[in-house]
Amino acid sequence: MDGVLADFEGGFLKKFRARYPDKPYIALEDRRGFWVSEQYGRLGPELSEKAISIWESKNFFIELDPLPGAVEAVKQMANLADTDVFICTSPIKKYRYCPYEKYAWVEKHFGPEFLEQIVLTRDKTVVSADLLIDDRPDITGAEQNPTWEHVLFTACHNKHLQLKPPSRRLHSWSDDWRAILDSKRLPPSQAT
Repeated sequence: MDGVLADFEGGFLKKFRARYPDKPYIALEDRRGFWVSEQYGRLGPELSEKAISIWESKNFFIELDPLPGAVEAVKQMANLADTDVFICTSPIKKYRYCPYEKYAWVEKHFGPEFLEQIVLTRDKTVVSADLLIDDRPDITGAEQNPTWEHVLFTACHNKHLQLKPPSRRLHSWSDDWRAILDSKRLPPSQAT
């Protein structure tokens, strides 16, 4: 959800700069690596904890803006024949606000009918699916060979990564996500 449907990076930067206006920050075009707190920690040891405090705060997740085209694309996807869409998202470890706010965010942007489509898990490898569209480049967990194909969703922190075939990338929701879904519908000999 974060970084694919919800603008985690933009929301984080806006709140970090508002809360810590005199502290150095990392512009979105300079973000590298999935873990925001690690990159901020390299700027200064105290900045890692300050970064973490942002997404552990009340209203962080519920106030995230949707990424451009995300809501429309997922609603269109959910209306396709023979297509089940689930929103698979990981809660943060300090979970006081996160799970509730993620559910509230989905209800706010997708409607109450989508609440049944949320999978909240720290380990996405145990989820059974055909595709997992995610901005994290390295998804690992208990299942060594997940059933899904990982499609990397482009985000500021991963846009510089070169993928090795057969790995695929979805650059944005204006990219041809339908072709990716359709490729899973074809017999394996015809998939591209």
